Amino acid sequence: MADQAQTPQSRPAALAADTDAAFVQGGDAGRTRFAPRGQPVITGINRIGLWSLYIKEVRRFLKVQTQTIWGPAVSTVLFLVIFDVALGRGDRSVLGVPFADFIAPGLIVMAMMQNAFANSSFSFLSGKIQGTIIDLLMPPLSEGELMAGIVLAAMTRAVAVGAALALAIALYPGAALHLAGWVGALAIVWFGLMGAAMLSLFGLITSLWAEKFDHNAAITTLVVAPLALLSGTFYLIDNLAPLFQTISRLNPFFYVISGFRFGFLGASDIGPGTMPVVWAGIGLGAFNLALAVICYKLLKSGWKIKA
Repeated sequence: MADQAQTPQSRPAALAADTDAAFVQGGDAGRTRFAPRGQPVITGINRIGLWSLYIKEVRRFLKVQTQTIWGPAVSTVLFLVIFDVALGRGDRSVLGVPFADFIAPGLIVMAMMQNAFANSSFSFLSGKIQGTIIDLLMPPLSEGELMAGIVLAAMTRAVAVGAALALAIALYPGAALHLAGWVGALAIVWFGLMGAAMLSLFGLITSLWAEKFDHNAAITTLVVAPLALLSGTFYLIDNLAPLFQTISRLNPFFYVISGFRFGFLGASDIGPGTMPVVWAGIGLGAFNLALAVICYKLLKSGWKIKA
């Protein structure tokens, strides 16, 4: 009687349930083949998808590495040569080292940050403009995995640019790079990665906001470049008026560059000793965490990327 009472409308649903159950049981093989309908197959972190996105982004900038890695390294070395010749004459020293040795670490990490921003800010923006944004949104990747893949690829480009620039500076006879012990090595790694992560996240947020390449170029010209150049890369902020010293200390680029420089020189204008540098590193970590939360929330909401 129960079979007779079954309506025609309920039969397709019952048949679908039976089919799902058969697939789960695996028929005669007795093995699971497919998960029940509506149950996610990928649980936890989609490591394969995350790695695929990361490799895709890395291969994208490696295909034009003359433009994305070696070009920025050469142009930054020209900064070093020009400022060394123009301002480094007369055995001028800063923080007890020659002027060229003083500006070299700042130039390295400045180039790393700028290229991290350029790499991450291109991903979503090019997809929105060219209509290929679906290639990033359709794969089974969570917002966190999508953000991590793009940010890690941008940080990889930043490290590659920093390594190429360090090699070029090592070959330049007017400057030298020396580690300030194991504490200096830790400072170089931490501030270098924190600076690259900060600009990678900021670049991703910019690509979500921008609607055309002009918007991205405006942020690069009016925000990133001034913050980088006015962050103590070429001077000590102690030489500035008190008001401008305060303004400089509100610039997160200042702490990245000064902390990175501390790793080579063992001294910085953040403050005397090691503890001010340690607190600056902790502050940068907290700042990057806040940026990551903002970026994740924007991706989660689909702001300007989903209809």
